[in-house]
Amino acid sequence: MDTLLIGVIAVIALALLFDFTNGFHDAANSVSTVVATRVLPAKWAVWFSAFFNFLAYFFVGTAVANTVAKVVNSDVSGIAVVFSALIAAIVWNYATWWIGMPSSSSHALIGGLVGAGLSAGGLDAIDWSAVQKTAVAIIASPLVAFTIAFLAMYLVAGSQKLFTLPDNARPFKVLQLISAGAVSFGHGANDAQKTMGVVAALLVGTGYLEADAGGDIPVPEWVAISAYSAIALGTVWGGWKIIETMGLRITTLHAASGLAANIGAVTAIFGATGYGIPISTTHAAGSSVMGAGVSSGRGLNLKVVGEMVAAWVVTLPATITIAWLVYKLTQLPGAAAWVAVASLLFVLGGAIAYAMTHSIDADDVEGEIPLEEELAVHVPPVPHIEGQGPVR
Repeated sequence: MDTLLIGVIAVIALALLFDFTNGFHDAANSVSTVVATRVLPAKWAVWFSAFFNFLAYFFVGTAVANTVAKVVNSDVSGIAVVFSALIAAIVWNYATWWIGMPSSSSHALIGGLVGAGLSAGGLDAIDWSAVQKTAVAIIASPLVAFTIAFLAMYLVAGSQKLFTLPDNARPFKVLQLISAGAVSFGHGANDAQKTMGVVAALLVGTGYLEADAGGDIPVPEWVAISAYSAIALGTVWGGWKIIETMGLRITTLHAASGLAANIGAVTAIFGATGYGIPISTTHAAGSSVMGAGVSSGRGLNLKVVGEMVAAWVVTLPATITIAWLVYKLTQLPGAAAWVAVASLLFVLGGAIAYAMTHSIDADDVEGEIPLEEELAVHVPPVPHIEGQGPVR
């Protein structure tokens, strides 16, 4: 086995680790609402979400994967560039998960690719048209998701008045479960493709795969199955700190508002996936929860919202910088590069092992969820924002 192939296999393994982090980091996007409203027990909710994550494999193409694969030009996207991009994205995902801050795995990966590409080949190494799709989504997806969830809450409230239904009526719980399955399906459909795109870019850059006559990259089936499996496994693991933030700290959710939030997220995620845009499912889900919270009259915790938006803004510049620096480490002369990279991986591996063995779990999150009778009080849907948000 030659050195190039060993390097490719190692970086593919790193890509699947990123996909695993994407799964647990973004699990909150689909399960936080059903966990917060006790529609499903926390331990079951992640399995429910993981099933729909993987189910997307059988129905969705590779448009998003091709967008991601083209961020860095193929003559530059070799082992060092993809390695540097993945390290940046993994570092960012673990750091933000550790503090319980919902941020975008998608933008972390795109930022990593841009930073590594710039470090390797300058401005000409980046396909800016592919980056532009992500830039548009950064602004559009939260606005679309917030607006749809805000309006959906009014429709849900109208049905409550028409049929005299409380906030946690069974029909809302059933529809919330169905819509959560759709969010999970959309998460798998969009986010698993990002890892597929990175692996495809690596295979093209190292000569193991060729683009077709139209410039599209035919993603091998083994790459797709591996990516969907890794993201599903990550979802099962949980990422409970972010589920806690998304479901319990932004606003107070009930089944009716949780349904409205899921409707907003599904609309944004499915729309972007259809256009081949690597959307941030975190931005879509978080904005939907905010829209439903405001429209339901439950208010927002502005401190948490401010921290979350700040993380969204910082993600791209932070990951661009990290990837740029990591690539420079790989280019140090002689043995210095090997020592630097090995030291980086040793420290990162130790930090990851510590974090994953010292995190909160499903039982901790369930212990914080208000009882059903506390959530059952109906509040008319008057738009409202509170500086301190929900108090428990």
